Amino acid sequence: MTVMLGVDLDGRDVLLVGGGAVAAKRLRRFLAEGARARIVAPVLHGEMARLVEDHGLVWRSRRFRGADLAGAWLVHAATGDPRVDREVAARCERKRILCVNASDGVHGSARLTAQAEVGDVTVAVTSTVGADPRRSVAVRDAIVDLVGEGRLPLRRRRAARSGRVDLVGGGPGPADLMTVRARRLLSEADVIVTDRLGPSAEIVRGLDPDVEVIDVGKHPGRHPVPQEEINRIIVARATEGRRVVRLKGGDPFVFGRGGEEMQACLAAGIPVDVTPGISSAIAVPQSAGIPVTHRGTAAAFHVVNGQGTLGDGTLAALADATVTTVVLMGVAGLDRLVAAALARGVPAGRPMAFVESGHTPQQRTTRTTLGHAVADARAISLRNPAVIVIGEVASARLLLPADDTIGAVLA
Repeated sequence: MTVMLGVDLDGRDVLLVGGGAVAAKRLRRFLAEGARARIVAPVLHGEMARLVEDHGLVWRSRRFRGADLAGAWLVHAATGDPRVDREVAARCERKRILCVNASDGVHGSARLTAQAEVGDVTVAVTSTVGADPRRSVAVRDAIVDLVGEGRLPLRRRRAARSGRVDLVGGGPGPADLMTVRARRLLSEADVIVTDRLGPSAEIVRGLDPDVEVIDVGKHPGRHPVPQEEINRIIVARATEGRRVVRLKGGDPFVFGRGGEEMQACLAAGIPVDVTPGISSAIAVPQSAGIPVTHRGTAAAFHVVNGQGTLGDGTLAALADATVTTVVLMGVAGLDRLVAAALARGVPAGRPMAFVESGHTPQQRTTRTTLGHAVADARAISLRNPAVIVIGEVASARLLLPADDTIGAVLA
């Protein structure tokens, strides 16, 4: 029976007997763990030689001697000669030194696992009946894949001494468009502070029942939880020693006020990190078959908050036929935006598109032009959440089959 132990090698002496490719692979792992490694081998494999030189390691260019074991906490035997490896393992056994024997069919007193770091958890797999590294790696990778599905129970069960905050971008909506890191952080969270947009509903269904979910979502013209109160909530929960995920639609730093929340955490001495998400400025047009850049059509794209003041940069972008302008939160300010663009001399025939509820079953895409945009928006009762795209890339003729109908609604 194999008992798996976590061994801290930081600053401890590890002896590698053998200088081949297997030893080089293991040496990289030992060095990553902070071990003080030394090598005994008549010759070194090319990668092994580079590691020795790069890290200034001790290398004895000769065969193994019993005295080499002095001071070792762990020994790794991989000479390619089973007889020598067995001798090393036997000497380690007598001196009560843990030994990994890499020879086929021969085992020392210790085994290296196939492992991966998943947040602050180490996943390690080994075979209980004979060494079978390929199977161990396959099982490890299958477990790690569960992280991306949010199916590993990674929450801490003992109270932590200190909390932390992660500002997590949820992307445009579907959970499978979130990053693996985002799914892992959600599975570790004690508290999730969520917005109206993003994948919150789908995510919440899979949470432990004792995870606190706080909805602070804003609606157009209605902010039930002011930003200052959101800042206070995430700091207060983290101060209690809890792991807080501030889950946002899109990306935290693209009109998500993530910078303000980070400032609040740093001011309170709370550890905070940001996990990026796919911004709706790119993902929502993409869902409608609209690339924000396209060779020969658009060489740049400009993202603007439709609720803000139209500065010179935005007006210049609107006037430049080689720039795509993507407007977020722009439904209420559409009349003002169109009037400013026309006054700047932007052609009334410049293609536009409204993409409502992108990446959801309710998605609706309306293609129009600058001159008809306001009337078409009223005709379809354009409503949030919607992304507005202005530029030649919004033309249905760019990627989709030819369609000369302006104002056509594409489901």
